[in-house]
Amino acid sequence: MDYVTPIGFRDILPDEALVREELTQRVAVLLSEAGYAPIETPTLERMDAMNAAGRIPGTTFKLFDATGELLALRPDVTMQVARMAASRLRFSEDAMRFRYTQRVFRDVDIPSEAREMTQIGIECMGPAGADADAEVVGLLARALEATGLENFTIALGTVGVLRALLEACEAPGTWKNAVLGAYHASDFVALNKLCAQKDIPTDYAQAICALPRIRGGREAIDAVRALVEPLGCVDGLDDFAATFDVLAEDGLASVLLVDFSIMSSFDYYTGIVFEAYSPGMGELLGSGGRYDTMLEGLGAPARPAAGFSFYLEQVMEAYAFAENRQEGQRPLRIAVPKGSLNSGAIAALAAAGLDTTGLENPGRQMIISNPGVDYIIVRPSDAPTFVSLGAADCGICGNDSLVESGADVVELVDLGFGACRFIVAQPAGTTEVVEKRYRKLGSIRIATKYPNITRRFFDKLGMQVEVVQLHGNIELAPMVGMAERIMDITATGTTLRENNLEIVNEVMECTARFFANNASLRMDKRVIELARSLEETLCEE
Repeated sequence: MDYVTPIGFRDILPDEALVREELTQRVAVLLSEAGYAPIETPTLERMDAMNAAGRIPGTTFKLFDATGELLALRPDVTMQVARMAASRLRFSEDAMRFRYTQRVFRDVDIPSEAREMTQIGIECMGPAGADADAEVVGLLARALEATGLENFTIALGTVGVLRALLEACEAPGTWKNAVLGAYHASDFVALNKLCAQKDIPTDYAQAICALPRIRGGREAIDAVRALVEPLGCVDGLDDFAATFDVLAEDGLASVLLVDFSIMSSFDYYTGIVFEAYSPGMGELLGSGGRYDTMLEGLGAPARPAAGFSFYLEQVMEAYAFAENRQEGQRPLRIAVPKGSLNSGAIAALAAAGLDTTGLENPGRQMIISNPGVDYIIVRPSDAPTFVSLGAADCGICGNDSLVESGADVVELVDLGFGACRFIVAQPAGTTEVVEKRYRKLGSIRIATKYPNITRRFFDKLGMQVEVVQLHGNIELAPMVGMAERIMDITATGTTLRENNLEIVNEVMECTARFFANNASLRMDKRVIELARSLEETLCEE
């Protein structure tokens, strides 16, 4: 019998291990020469300390030790370094510059994604201002160069402007939290809808909505200033501009992209934030930023701090891709859905000016290649995975598929077609029976094709449910006693009525969305151009 590693983990054999060792040593030498001393932190960390440091991924590996202490396998090193500085070095007045190479662990939802990665990074505590920020960003660029990577982009922005806009805007706290959630999720369709609400001050709503769409070189900073200066919300913008200028003087302007849609999955950043991308890569190489309040949150005196980290595995993959790719610009790859959304997707792409020849009747072909574009024909539920992993640059599917998959993509345009509703339904007249079962057993059974959406919805209601996952004919489940209720999508409600089912809850509305891979959005102008064309077409209708 062959014993294999757990899903998301792997063995590293000598040939690869030697390459990893060499690359790690190159970066270590660079960072050491820059004055950064090595440190190591424990593999396990107390959950209360991590929660005090800032929001952490919801997919952290957790376990209890023999004393009942809740621990976590570290998902990130920055929070550990802050905890170390707050507890062991809290009275030191000297600037602290640390470097590390450590394994991090994340219990990801997609089986193909790695659960264990090697994180290389630095933390600079004490120095502040444009020169300190430029030092950190510049070292990330030089570290990537030291690995042999030649083609990469560092997208950078600052959270200060958005936070200043939200603070100054007279709007409910729930709305502000929803805006931050939309930024964190890269869901700019949701952001558009939030900013279109009538009770939100127009000037602030327009600025908040426009901010993530501004990207470019030095001129993008001036565009943001023109947008927010009349509202008095220029927090951090002067330092950010000065940081860009220092980096440009250091010869790094060609790898920089000003992008105010950059928001980390962590919420502890207070100033500059940045992410590194490479062509053809579905995921970012690394990221970083300024987190001046973290040490104070851990009970230590306030101290400015900034840092970066990147993943060795991602850099090696990017290098391998660069070696194997053909010269010249490859076609733009678009994931096109099969089924009910297919005709609407083709019409939208054609209206945006793309050649869709062959898409209407592809036969058994899975990829249709036209000048400058490859259409990858997939199931709607698979489109987010193809795009998030870089197999496609962008795609179209219903937002039900996006929500269910939880894929890390950027939602750009609500295309409007394919409208339907997510509902919870049950056989007509069975409310009393279902409620009696819930009181007796403490749960009810829900049949669905969407287990993740179902669990999240009922978790919010505080109801215990048993999810019965099916792939079709969901309406049959309560009819044959397999489940008390169903969660499904409906357009007209006809199928529900014909099967004597009544709606119990309205969950959310769904339409087709155009979305993009994070790296492709920031490294391939054709993605933004297509998004703009799709939006313009919608405005003309």
